[in-house]
Amino acid sequence: MKVLKFVATILLMFVLCFQGAGGQSTFAQTADDPTIRIGVVPSVGSLTVGGQGAFELIDKFTGEVLFSGTDEEVFVELGSASTVQSHFRLQVAFTTNQTYVDDWLRRAHAEGYPTYVEDYSGGWRLYIGEFPTDASFTVRTAFKDEVVAKGLAASDAFWKVVTIAEGETQLKVTKNGEEKENANPVQLVASSGFVTINGQMYRGIAEVGFNSSGTLVGINELSVEHYLYGVVPRELPPVPYGEVEAQKAQAIAARTYALSNLGKRSADGYDLLPTTSDQVYGGYNAEHPISNEAVDGTRGIVATYEGKLISAVYHSTSGGFTANNEDVWTSEATPYLRAKHVAQKGNDLKYVPALDIYKKTGNGESLREVKTGDFEADWSKYYRWHFEWTAEEISEVVGSYFNTEVGQVLEINVTERSSSGRAAVIEFVTENGTYYEYKDRIRWALQYINANGDPAVLLSTLFIIEPIKDEETDETIGYKVDGGGWGHGVGMSQVGAVGMAEKGYTYDVILKHFYTGIELETRY
Repeated sequence: MKVLKFVATILLMFVLCFQGAGGQSTFAQTADDPTIRIGVVPSVGSLTVGGQGAFELIDKFTGEVLFSGTDEEVFVELGSASTVQSHFRLQVAFTTNQTYVDDWLRRAHAEGYPTYVEDYSGGWRLYIGEFPTDASFTVRTAFKDEVVAKGLAASDAFWKVVTIAEGETQLKVTKNGEEKENANPVQLVASSGFVTINGQMYRGIAEVGFNSSGTLVGINELSVEHYLYGVVPRELPPVPYGEVEAQKAQAIAARTYALSNLGKRSADGYDLLPTTSDQVYGGYNAEHPISNEAVDGTRGIVATYEGKLISAVYHSTSGGFTANNEDVWTSEATPYLRAKHVAQKGNDLKYVPALDIYKKTGNGESLREVKTGDFEADWSKYYRWHFEWTAEEISEVVGSYFNTEVGQVLEINVTERSSSGRAAVIEFVTENGTYYEYKDRIRWALQYINANGDPAVLLSTLFIIEPIKDEETDETIGYKVDGGGWGHGVGMSQVGAVGMAEKGYTYDVILKHFYTGIELETRY
């Protein structure tokens, strides 16, 4: 009875207004506000959970109270019957095709290689090899070359530390030296409505359970609206992007994404990750009054197309023109994800960063200079950018991507562009062969050298690339790129939305500009 009363109290506090951390008033939620589960700590052997004020830690399934306390933390780890092993494994594919999985496993096992198949988002991730976490890059590269040569992996396969629990999985929970073991996931609920997971504060409930690998996962379960409090300021920081109408557009896009992806990662016990793999979520400490206002002011509003939630993708900066989804990803054309000009000047070629204006025009304008009337130009330092490579650097970048020695890079040619001017096909002509990459993957093939001297993914595919010539010998001594934008370019440009808001456009106009033919509906 005590447990039922305590849980009922917590649920009631989610419905009513209550005082938050530091006495801050929080927005009232109602019963029809959906809940969402975020895997804030997706795979570990141990973690801590705690509560602000009085809390109880209960068995999720039986309701039994394991521990209670006030302003404390509880340590949770895998029980004594479980062992945790971490290895480097080469991820070779993600597929939803069971026949492909069966064939790949047959061929890999015939060669005597260890494999691991991980359930993921309605399909499977395929891994090959098993190396200790201190295995050298040289050893792992030799193995990758070997399995690529045998057709068991492609050049874009990558290494990942995979942690797996073996044996009977159960939790060992420790508080003030007292230990208890539990076979079921546990939840921590606090009278304040605020909990911690590994020291980070969140609204709602903290849960510790098991993921598909048998290791522990820390889950924050809370209302969608409270989740958005921690998403919007991370996806579009109110400082410096404090235009409320842009913040509202971001809130609706994020809400639409969240609701349309409930259950996406159910195999691991939660809906979404708190990273760019889904949406960046910072919990309570990320919240800001401006973004909270935007969430509250658009409560329950989502974007739909023909009555269905849209895929509300977005990116930082378009560079002046967004992209059709099929020009960036291998997918069918989506009616509402159409390329759009992000400027006040209309579609006059002079203001559209398509191929025609990439080089100097008669009036002396270039890609980096053409910005008149663009909504993004004054808001994003990534609106225009420039990078250079030496001959040695470009050989290393291209060779690393294609996992081979390419020798000197003789030419780099963009052989095909989309209607938005983005590179669609790139050709690398080298001493040891010619290599191609396509659409958004071009950004990974043509990495620039960042300020730390390390390769980094190119900001966008909206660019031109030209050789750098020695003035005396006319020999190619490197390459240079002039480009615009940051991100894949599909859907809403976040800084474009800020620029539109600054000019007086409201959130509905902003969203309907970036997502063609959509409607805005209030779902709750």
